[in-house]
Amino acid sequence: MSEKSSAGCKLGRWLVLAALAGLCLLAYSRSLSLPFISDDYVQIHLARDYGPLSHWPRLAADALYRCRATSLILTYWTEQVFGLHPLPYRLSSLLLHILNTWLVYWLGAWRLIGFRLSLLAAAFFAVHEGHQEAVIWYAALPELLVFFFLMLSLAAWQRWIGSGMRAWRWYAGSLACFALALLSKESAVAWLGLQVLVLLGERAFGRKLVLALVPFAVLAAGYTLAAFAERSVHLHFNDGTFSLQAPFWCTLANSTRRLLWFWGFLGLLAILLRQVRRWRFLLGAAALWIGVSFLPYSFLTYMPHVPSRHTYLASVGLGWLVGAGYLAVRRPLKSWRRWAPTALAALILAHNCLYLWTRKQRQFWERAAPTEALVEFASRSQRPVKVECFPYSPILAEWAVQLRLNRNLYGPQDAQQGIEPAVFCWPDVGVPRSR
Repeated sequence: MSEKSSAGCKLGRWLVLAALAGLCLLAYSRSLSLPFISDDYVQIHLARDYGPLSHWPRLAADALYRCRATSLILTYWTEQVFGLHPLPYRLSSLLLHILNTWLVYWLGAWRLIGFRLSLLAAAFFAVHEGHQEAVIWYAALPELLVFFFLMLSLAAWQRWIGSGMRAWRWYAGSLACFALALLSKESAVAWLGLQVLVLLGERAFGRKLVLALVPFAVLAAGYTLAAFAERSVHLHFNDGTFSLQAPFWCTLANSTRRLLWFWGFLGLLAILLRQVRRWRFLLGAAALWIGVSFLPYSFLTYMPHVPSRHTYLASVGLGWLVGAGYLAVRRPLKSWRRWAPTALAALILAHNCLYLWTRKQRQFWERAAPTEALVEFASRSQRPVKVECFPYSPILAEWAVQLRLNRNLYGPQDAQQGIEPAVFCWPDVGVPRSR
């Protein structure tokens, strides 16, 4: 390849990355105006408790939150640098989404995918409204980070295989990123299943590869056993969030159906009608990716399907189906229909962006409204505030006021001193009043 052609290829890659970043901004920039949402205060409060280096031994001893260490440390330093204004926190989530979108595009390095399909999948992933909670809700930061480190681990793994299993720095990098993924969210154990796709895509098998998987398996097994060993003090084993007796098959089926509706089903239909032989291997790969991504969440007990924030990793498989379906219909039979693929792309973009800008933006404002009203009420009150009506846990009200105003709500000590409280009741909020 000539120097001029090489420069042109590099420029083309940068333009692709810029275009993907632009799609992320187009879809999610409106959410940057949102205030903190209730559980965001939990994330910041825990970051203060566990984020400083001197507190890391306490973090390591916590069976639940050591599995979210990367997000707590990132949140701690975000507050140290930028304070408590919500914009930097939202920008950090959006930046991670952009990086993750680029990593979805990188999956085109696999023979199984190819860059033409990965570009379309990344473009859909950038604007997809189905996983909006992971991007918009700052408390869902672990979802973005576990995705980021898993994809980096897969990238390094693929580079190691592509080097003929000789460039051990890539192997070490893959193992290190996998360890960081485990420190981001429990769902990182899904990496072991996703490795199968890399091996299939690279058509790489053999004893050396099996032995190379052992350190990853040991890390995952030790990580899982450590959680079960401390299940008596692990919050999610005792608050009804998680159970091995949960009907995981129903949850898995419901979650897959909801994920595919409706662009995924249309893409699948286009493949089956037009190019099923060409994409038959991809269909299996997408099914495996979605199933493996959902499986760690399918033992949840509080919902019959996986919440939207937990669909973030599985959305990669959805993007493949939508992208392959688009390629299957991109060449209409009639010349007058040549505009159809462009119109279809515009329709997909408009549907996802408009849904995010309107319905989802409104829902997140509604979720943030009670804590915002409480903080404003407390800031105008000269007396301690007593919360009598609040849609979230009382501790969220306490932490919101502590973090934003550096003061406490009305407590037993105030009652002993005979101090009359100002009563807050949502949604009946007005001028601070006493009983």
